[in-house]
Amino acid sequence: MPYLKAFTNDTLDPVRRAHFLETASRTVAQALNKPEKYMMVALEDQTALRFAGSDAPCCYLEMKSIGFPENDTGPMARMLCDLVQSELGIPPDRTFIEFVDVPRPMWGWDGKTF
Repeated sequence: MPYLKAFTNDTLDPVRRAHFLETASRTVAQALNKPEKYMMVALEDQTALRFAGSDAPCCYLEMKSIGFPENDTGPMARMLCDLVQSELGIPPDRTFIEFVDVPRPMWGWDGKTF
């Protein structure tokens, strides 16, 4: 089950928030070659964030998935930064990403683990 959680210190209107969630769900599922029915996306705006000594808009992403190969993190970082820039207007140099490969027994869904 891929999970993307985005935090930004920017304030988003409901339409922009919904569009980001929809676009991120579809885009990340496709990039990971996973069914979107397992994809979860969360977005928290107005988060208290400060980056590089500035309170200019920035974004922190947590990208978690089962079987996340390390050699895919470079292309995934580019894709996620492009997504954040196009949907939220935050440039890549103001976006941090944490990638986590979750072991199958440590991820649960539907009353069981993967």
